[in-house]
This record gives sequence, C-alpha cells and structure tokens, in this order.
Amino acid sequence: MSKHGRILVAMSGGIDSSLAAVMLHEEGYEVIGMTMKTWDYASSGGNKKETGCCSLDSINDARNIAVNLGFPHYILDIREEFGDYVINHFTGEYLEGRTPNPCVLCNTHIKWDALLRRADRLDCESIATGHYAHIREENGRHIISKGVDTLKDQSYVLWGVSQDSLSRTKLPLGHLRKSEIRDMATERGFMELVTKSESYEICFVPDNDYRGFLKRRVPGLEAEVAGGNFVMEGTGKVLGKHQGYPFYTIGQRKGLGMAFGQPMFVTEIRKDTNEVVLGLDKDLYRDAMIVSKLNLQKYDHIAGPLETVTKVRYKDAGTPAIISQTGDKIEVRFSEGVSAIAPGQAAVFYEGDDVIGGGWIMKSFRQHDPVSDSAYAVAS
Repeated sequence: MSKHGRILVAMSGGIDSSLAAVMLHEEGYEVIGMTMKTWDYASSGGNKKETGCCSLDSINDARNIAVNLGFPHYILDIREEFGDYVINHFTGEYLEGRTPNPCVLCNTHIKWDALLRRADRLDCESIATGHYAHIREENGRHIISKGVDTLKDQSYVLWGVSQDSLSRTKLPLGHLRKSEIRDMATERGFMELVTKSESYEICFVPDNDYRGFLKRRVPGLEAEVAGGNFVMEGTGKVLGKHQGYPFYTIGQRKGLGMAFGQPMFVTEIRKDTNEVVLGLDKDLYRDAMIVSKLNLQKYDHIAGPLETVTKVRYKDAGTPAIISQTGDKIEVRFSEGVSAIAPGQAAVFYEGDDVIGGGWIMKSFRQHDPVSDSAYAVAS
C-alpha cells in the first residue's frame, strides 16, 4: 500500500512536471504518469521540426522517467476535444478582432477535466501538475496563490480552474525555485532534463507563425480581409492599406509593412470596418476595462468595490485597480494607464499573493473619455 494514496501526474516530458512526479513518488504516493497528446503537428502545415509537449520526444522523455522509477505511464489522446474547443476558439477570436490565450483555455477547460476523468477511471484520489503555484483551502474555498519563485510563478494561467478541480489538485513545486528543481534533477542523474530546452510556443503553432496558421485554417481568409485601412488614433486619418485585421495584435510595432517616419503601434482593431488603428506609444495606454466570463476562486462573488493588483498578461507585473462586479462582468479601474490591453487576453485579479479570480478582457477604455460611460453597455 502506498503511504499517501494514488495520484495521477500530468507529465509533459519537461523538467518541471517530471520532478513533480519524482517528488511525489519519493514522498510515498502511488504515482501514475499521464502525457496528453493535444495536437498532431504533422497536420498543421508548419515547416519546423515538431517540438514541445506533444512531440514524440517529449512523450518518450516522460515515459523514460516513469520506467526508471517503476511507476506506470499512459498517453491520453485528447486531440479531438482540444481541436474542437481550443483551436476553434483560437481561430474564432482572431476573426473577431481579439487576441486569444489558448494555453490558459487549454489548462482550465481541457487538461484538468481530461485528467480528472482519467483519474476517476484509475481510482486516483487526486491529480498533480508541475506548475509553480500554491493551493490552499480557506473558508470553504480553494485558493491559488503565487509560487515562491517570482520569475516562474504560474498562478496567472490557473485562474480558470474550478473549485471542484482545485479540491483534487496538488502543486508540489510551489515552494521551490527553478534553480532548486535543476539541482534536484542533477542529484538524481536526470541530466537530460537539466539540459533540455524549454518551449514557450503555442503547441499547435510551433513555428510561431499564427498568421500562416490562420490562413491554412480558414481558406480564402487572406483575400477576404486584405485591403483594409490603417487609420490614425484620434484623427481617423487613413495612413495606408493593411493585409487584414486578423493578422495584427494590440501593441504590435514590427511587421506593419509600411514606414511612418516614427514608431507606430497597433492601438485598436476594428473588425466591422476592417480598420487597424495606429498610434504612438502613449496612445496604447488605457486605465479601465470590462472583463467577462469570470471564474472566482478566493470569493464566490465580489460584494462591492475591491482593491486589487490586476494583471492583463502573463509577464505583466500587475497594476493597482479597483474592481466591481455586476453579474458575470467585472469593471476594472486602474490607478494609472496600462499599455497594450488586448481584448481576448486573460485578466487576473490578486489580493496580495492570492488569486481572487479572473476572466477574459472584452473591452478597454479611458476613464476620462466622453464615450467611457457607454463602454460598459457596449461590452454587455
């Protein structure tokens, strides 16, 4: 009999998830390893060698760890549900003029559910991943908080995990730094993990060319959206023609295909008119936004205006903000302007190190704008 029970560990083949499995095995858990196959890169039409968490090399690396330590390892094929949900959402968001975050969506809506279903079939009490974050229970709520390693903290990507899922999840790396994980792998002779490069690409766009992916995914898209106008922030002056609104993102400076005599940035994408708004760096700043499709963790609702630090992207340090909830929407008012808030990205609200919850950015605006009073209605 195992000391702590049976646990299913998500193993991508990288050092973090591998060491999570190793640690739990050494603590006395009956570990079962599981590697999820989310995407068949051969069908993506890319021109680079398959890499990342879905590659054959990564699957083999995860299996080798399991074999070396004597616990079972399985491959879970979730390509169909992944494609139906994550890739269709990814494509649809760009076609709506937004910038999606497929990794957050996959974590919270595909991988956790798939792992827990398989955990039930294998009689596992809980699941574990190699994310750098903590989980604790307080006042009947399961709360994610930041990991000790501030450079590797991954609490931002876990805002969407449900309370039921968190109640059965362990995150063994939350109290460790990346350097300590490398030392542990070295001590145990897993040098291939220490020297293995980490992939930060979207698994189904491993050449990082999301524009090429969209063109292959949506036949005729390029011709349909080509020829829209670049227009100037504030004045609406036409600056030239662009290749189509789905091929640009908020904050983009390079790859605009034109010279303007000074650095210009994408400040807004207008799907309905196929316009891409350009402005100076200062024009990227907004100090308010509407966030929808919420998942709250620390509290079951936001009773009134609440002081937070709000992050609008993974590597964002966060900005003080007051949040107010109405139904399934939160209005965020920042203490200062935040650059390049992109609709479609995730906003995550923190109270200290704790994740209050998060949602998807629907619209950003400036509090002093005359149109800001209507922004909430538009987003609604």
